[in-house]
Amino acid sequence: MLRSGTVMHGSKLPFMYWFIAMHLLTATKKTISAAELQRQLVHKRYQPIWELMHKLRSVMGKRDDKYTLKGMIELDEGFCSTEVSLEKKSEKLKAGAGSQLKSKVLVIAENKDEEQPKKGQKPKSVKHIKMIVVPDAKAKTIDELAAKHIEKESVITTDNSKSHIHFKDMFTEHKSHVIDPKDIGKVLPWVHIAIANSKTQLTDMYHGVKPEFLQEYLNEFCYKFNRRYFGEDLFGRPVMIVASYRTDFEHRIYNKNAT
Repeated sequence: MLRSGTVMHGSKLPFMYWFIAMHLLTATKKTISAAELQRQLVHKRYQPIWELMHKLRSVMGKRDDKYTLKGMIELDEGFCSTEVSLEKKSEKLKAGAGSQLKSKVLVIAENKDEEQPKKGQKPKSVKHIKMIVVPDAKAKTIDELAAKHIEKESVITTDNSKSHIHFKDMFTEHKSHVIDPKDIGKVLPWVHIAIANSKTQLTDMYHGVKPEFLQEYLNEFCYKFNRRYFGEDLFGRPVMIVASYRTDFEHRIYNKNAT
């Protein structure tokens, strides 16, 4: 009865497992694998622990979806390396951005200009970020997500991609730049820091991530990044969302390689 209406609905795992998992997920900037959590819990089966962690990541995403970004906004599309599905393994692999080994991600960063940045400090400081897996980078797809996650009274900075051609009519101001690759860190610093750091976290911890699970990992990364100054109070936040949200993550059968 206590689990009804929460992320633990239908789970037979002990409450203590959930609290330990929440602690380990929020104790450091990095993540923890389901295999390591299984080892620390001394639990016989991998599958229930793997599902537990993805359910937690799912409701982290639900919580962040409640908030919209506003003010000075950076927006760009990036790519994360993911595994190829069994159906696509027989296909000839493409190179570059269209590769089947890469998943497209929309990255949005809410920031503010620093009036007098210190030496070596970036001219902008970041507040919050969002990272959303997208099927494509077409203008219609990006427009819908930008309208959902960004307030109209915002100033958007992007590159000059055709994906962003409608932003001038959607927001207070749209600053579109033709960006030399070597200057990307000056014009859109925080979206590319987010992309780089999330990639590092994934490659450091996992041998490979399936495309259908990438969003859950990005949920965790953004959730912790957006609360990076909470310190010890960060643990209490997942406790709250666990009690407040049911997950959309479905029970699935995967082996130990199902990262």
